[in-house]
Amino acid sequence: MSEDIDRRLREAAEAHRPDRARMLARVERGMAGPAVRHRARPFARSGTRVALAALAAGGILTTGGLAVAAIVTTASPSPSATVTTPATPSPTLSSPHPTPTRPTPAVPPPVTTPGSSRPTPPATTAPPTAGENQDGPLWSAGSLDEKSTVYWTQSDLVLKTTQPLTSLTVEIRIMQTGGAKSTGTWQTLPSGDFTVTVQETGGALVYRWVLKPGLTVPAGTHEFAVQFNNGPGVRSAAGDGYRVDAQGPGGSASVRGGFVPTR
Repeated sequence: MSEDIDRRLREAAEAHRPDRARMLARVERGMAGPAVRHRARPFARSGTRVALAALAAGGILTTGGLAVAAIVTTASPSPSATVTTPATPSPTLSSPHPTPTRPTPAVPPPVTTPGSSRPTPPATTAPPTAGENQDGPLWSAGSLDEKSTVYWTQSDLVLKTTQPLTSLTVEIRIMQTGGAKSTGTWQTLPSGDFTVTVQETGGALVYRWVLKPGLTVPAGTHEFAVQFNNGPGVRSAAGDGYRVDAQGPGGSASVRGGFVPTR
């Protein structure tokens, strides 16, 4: 009985042709994933059938194992893939609000006088100084007459001299602020002793009294006044002024100033 079984097993083993591709696929699946558990077949009741199955399975596994071992041995290992992560450039931080630069003011070039290497500062005209002024025998004071209105103005000049004057020139300048127009002059000294002129020049109304040759102004207090329409708007006397030049026994003298409001 055992010889017959051995013969049949050898014939079955020699007749068996294993499916190499299928076994390789199963091996690869087994290496890649978890082992698959198969449901066990129920035990056969026949002892002969069980023995034949065991011997056949042993022969198949032996032959298949040799084939698989040969395949695995001859297969070249697959190279491992190398993943390279590109370097991320670090962002450059910049201020969202740039610091503003303060601009440098332009400086006008200095004025150079021809024939001189030194710059000359621009000429400025100082406003006349209001109030009392004195030089030698002369004393003066200018003011706005209290009868002046927003439409009309009278500017008064009080001149005192402690000595007789053989030469006298009185000049009053009223700045033209727009629409100013002369309406007259007067003085406490005789009008026939002076040559009186009024003209508009250099942006101002210029009133001038000149003592006629050969006449003398006695010592004492004298007054000179000019009258004019203001023109539209409120007028300021800040730019108005006067000048007095005189000659007497003690020599020449000169006073100048502005007009102070009396109210």
